[in-house]
Amino acid sequence: IVQRPVYFCIMEPTEGGSTDKHHPIDYGTARSSIALGDLSERKCIKVMCSLEKSRDGAFITCRSSACRSDDNGGVNGGGSHDHKESLDLRKFRRALLAEALGTFIIVIFGVGSVVTAVTTGAQAGIWQVAVVWGFGVTLAILCTAEASGAHLNPAVTMAFLLVRQNDSFGYQKTHASIKALLYVAAQMSGAILGGVVNLALFGETIAAFERLNNIERGASGSERSAMVFGEYYPNPAFSDSPFKAGDVSTFQAMCIEAWGTCVLCFVIFVLTHPRNPVLGENSRPMVPYFIGFTVACLISLYAPLTQAGWNPARDFGPRLVAAAAGWGRIAIPGPRGGFWVYIVGPLIGGPVGAFLAEGFAHISLPEEKVEGVG
Repeated sequence: IVQRPVYFCIMEPTEGGSTDKHHPIDYGTARSSIALGDLSERKCIKVMCSLEKSRDGAFITCRSSACRSDDNGGVNGGGSHDHKESLDLRKFRRALLAEALGTFIIVIFGVGSVVTAVTTGAQAGIWQVAVVWGFGVTLAILCTAEASGAHLNPAVTMAFLLVRQNDSFGYQKTHASIKALLYVAAQMSGAILGGVVNLALFGETIAAFERLNNIERGASGSERSAMVFGEYYPNPAFSDSPFKAGDVSTFQAMCIEAWGTCVLCFVIFVLTHPRNPVLGENSRPMVPYFIGFTVACLISLYAPLTQAGWNPARDFGPRLVAAAAGWGRIAIPGPRGGFWVYIVGPLIGGPVGAFLAEGFAHISLPEEKVEGVG
């Protein structure tokens, strides 16, 4: 004999008392015969069922009664509603922690590769830096996607808020906006922490690079070392390039950052679209790698011009660390006052790329949802 309470939500509340009913049960259809209600509903009844076997068959005996405040945490008293809210809150806290952790991983791997390339020459050429960046992004997504969806970028969060709000933040716009802001705060905290760790690990290496090249930290020209935290246009590491500082204007740099983030978000939203038949159940685990490859390709193309940020948290978090570590106004607002380029550009380009992806999907992809995707 097995007994356990089962809650059924109904349109009207049931008064106290009980009713005994005996029904023959077919094991093949028993599961589909009973539909459980949502425990968050206030109007419900409690049904205690006993499953009994005999030579004549199997019978289920159910005794129904009104829910009391002490049933399962107090269904009628709002207890299960509070319990559901508590579970949602714990899940959201876990998502925020994942966003912070994922952005931290991106800064450790990606920005760390810039540190070693600039100060030690460990990476030969922009492509090697780009590859480390790409795999850093991939690993960050793999580590956090299950918990938060792995936005790890305020521009991506903005894109989801505007284009696929329900996927990440629910239906209510006010609550969704607050959740998105908390996502961005978590991403910023992870980026700042990553910048602090990079400074602690590579501080002496950066100082040696400055000493070797006669760079005075915080003075004009020290963006050559500050670039291992924030980003500058054109890329200070390409001192032998044919263009000078004025050849890449602030507006052009913003457009490049917007364009690169637009391409990145287009790829993200197309690859994760539920109607995309290319990525079925077997191919879905490759999505983080494709996103990482996209980041690597974009860096190899545009890093000589703007260092290829595509992520406001990745830039501004470590930039704050640089400002506090002695670079001062070279870090913020920057030699040409253009630190905002790496914030505004991606926040414009990300949602544009997402909107284009959604429009492309509705025009080009099959109507039916592919099983295992979305």
